[in-house]
Amino acid sequence: MKLITFTNKGIYCPQGKFYIDPWRPVDLAIITHGHADHARWGMKKYLCHHFTKPILHKRISEDIECQSMEYGEVIDMNGVKVSLHPAGHIIGSAQIRLEYKGYVSVISGDYKVQYDGLSTPFELVRCHEFVSESTFGLPIYNWLEVDDLNKRMQNWVLKNKENQKTSVFIGYSLGKAQRIMKAVEGLGKIHVHYSIGKLNEAFENAGITLPKYEVPDFRESVKHVQDDIVIVPPALLDSNVIKKIPNPATAICSGWMQVRGARRWRSADAGFPMSDHADWGGLLQAIKATEAEIVHVTHGQTEVFSKYLNEIGIKADVVETLYGDDEETEKEAAEAPESQTND
Repeated sequence: MKLITFTNKGIYCPQGKFYIDPWRPVDLAIITHGHADHARWGMKKYLCHHFTKPILHKRISEDIECQSMEYGEVIDMNGVKVSLHPAGHIIGSAQIRLEYKGYVSVISGDYKVQYDGLSTPFELVRCHEFVSESTFGLPIYNWLEVDDLNKRMQNWVLKNKENQKTSVFIGYSLGKAQRIMKAVEGLGKIHVHYSIGKLNEAFENAGITLPKYEVPDFRESVKHVQDDIVIVPPALLDSNVIKKIPNPATAICSGWMQVRGARRWRSADAGFPMSDHADWGGLLQAIKATEAEIVHVTHGQTEVFSKYLNEIGIKADVVETLYGDDEETEKEAAEAPESQTND
């Protein structure tokens, strides 16, 4: 049975007449999570998890038609049973489970097996067919335990304070920035770029308590952040925003920092291997546990990872998609509109 096909618009379910994370406008799109490469503008109707809905409204438009549902809830769409299951990637991220006449396909979107303390933990979903990312599908990628990584970041902040430096973290606005905030909580005042501040509201609306933070106006003087903690999106690395910060020490937070440090840190003082994607072991753990008969490998280390799966007896192929890499780039506005404070 063929329950999903791969088209020039995205992943399509012909029986259900809907797409999953399409990259071109369609009538009905089921969205795995709120990152811009998976949730795009132009769909007539969106379906996603409750926690993702406010993110889509903030990032796409308040006027979009968007229906949301809970994890485990089942909706019948033209005879296809559709349900969402935690992907562990970021807040509201979901694996899309499709069942039709006893056949089950799971489109995982981006996922992470390691629990980060913020996202709903990854849920194993057994299936006949599994669509998996492979962003870090090489054996060199193995993440530190969350507590160990947080301790390294905390020690770096404390050292900066001793040297009267302002700790500036570079991290993706949705998912990564909030993890950084939790990691450095209690070490000083936290200041975030407005693109992070507006997405923090989605976490707070979901009942997730974040540390206190301020949203300074980076168009004005920001001398008051001296010796504090500042978090900005990757688009602002080497920008005038950072140049305005007094005595900055910059750190990039990305999974790439585990092995690409020498190249990526040229304009930063430190790097921390923080990722919201599964590492090598996590990918294999998830895929083996699904017991899928076929695995479709998308964006990332597709050729190497699919070849390895076939070598260990798991049938796999490569599927070309237009999904990007939220670990490396983020297209956010570079200037905050006005100063705001969150208590």
